[in-house]
Amino acid sequence: MEKEFNDSEYDKEHSAATERVVLVGVETSDNNQREGDFERSMEELYQLAKACFMEPVAVITQKMEFVNKGLYIGTGKVREVKETAERLDADLVIFDNSLTPSQLRNLQDEIGKPIMDRTNLILDIFESRAKTREAKLQVETARLQYLLPRLVGMHEALTRQGGTSGSMSSRGVGEKKLELDRRRIEHRLSELRKELEEVADERMVQRKKRQNARIPLVALVGYTNAGKSTIMNAMVERYVGDDEKKVLEKNMLFATLDTTVRRVNTGNNRDFLLSDTVGFIHKLPHSLVKAFRSTLEEVQNADLLLHVVDYSDAFYREQMETTRETLQELEAGGIPSVTVYNKVDLCEEQIDYPKVVGDKIYISAKDETSLLTLTELILEKIYADFVKECFLIPYAKGNIVSYFMENAHIISQEYAENGTKLVVKCHSADKEKYAEYICRD
Repeated sequence: MEKEFNDSEYDKEHSAATERVVLVGVETSDNNQREGDFERSMEELYQLAKACFMEPVAVITQKMEFVNKGLYIGTGKVREVKETAERLDADLVIFDNSLTPSQLRNLQDEIGKPIMDRTNLILDIFESRAKTREAKLQVETARLQYLLPRLVGMHEALTRQGGTSGSMSSRGVGEKKLELDRRRIEHRLSELRKELEEVADERMVQRKKRQNARIPLVALVGYTNAGKSTIMNAMVERYVGDDEKKVLEKNMLFATLDTTVRRVNTGNNRDFLLSDTVGFIHKLPHSLVKAFRSTLEEVQNADLLLHVVDYSDAFYREQMETTRETLQELEAGGIPSVTVYNKVDLCEEQIDYPKVVGDKIYISAKDETSLLTLTELILEKIYADFVKECFLIPYAKGNIVSYFMENAHIISQEYAENGTKLVVKCHSADKEKYAEYICRD
């Protein structure tokens, strides 16, 4: 099946796109595939191409029992793709699944246009979005990890003349090129791992400081473009008041890659740290999850996860499942979470918001009342183990009073004959630590 797009269907935001692309997908008879998965995957491929500032001019799909080992699609469909690409003057053909090196080579020979698969497209997007040193290192690592096992067969076009002694000098050109490429990539991966370990050590020091300060960490997780950065920026604007602390916010897949942590000061020593992480997506390459694992450790160490969902998206349930699966892969599935159904104002059916139902909240991140309701729900969850207690602290122990002033919610303060009387909401661990000063009167 073929679908063409005209210029009026293409977003003005991407009018500066330099490459015209044809998108190709194959729907196979996979018993594990959920209904609607293929349509959703093709829609995402379209959005990914736009996120890479490409112009999709046609979508071609095919139903098959199994993919063609040599060409991925059927020979007849190859001719259709070739004719469509030539007729629409396409620069590139993108396939919705990972292709083997032989499939890439065969398709390029048959179609006569550069070929790219979904994984390479996502890697290109990540590469263009990476801003910090850590993100750049992670993306390069992911690309090399993706490339390494695909080296075999990439140099078969070169001759393999030479002896059989096994020495490097006696190998054919293709074999020598393959071995040199493999060594070069493995050497670079070793360098990248060392650099990433250094960055991870720095992140660990920062994390320990936060843990010692006992400030709860709340992590925004969810599908890409669900509105995580919008929520982060709304929190920063209200509780931080520094526009330079905001993150990039754009209606685009993978607009931000770098994990950002901001301290949210809600008043009366009820602060928390809010972390914005890279979004997840259907068929997110395993190499990317692996490469970004150090960054995503912020998720693993969170006290609370805010699972942000684009409630206006027709596939929001499938997106939620993808996020859960990725969290399980990160060993973060057991962390307490709140499901934040965002963009309810964009739904066709009218929904009252903000509305809290147990561990779920329905909001619009652009709405101030929604933000306040979400903040109160966060505080209720992360400070659930705080207890109300009265302490009578001797005047000689002013350091303890200072500690409570900085780390507890002060309800009342009174200067008594024997010391400072504080009624506070404090962490249960602090209650045990300073139990000798508990006032029973």
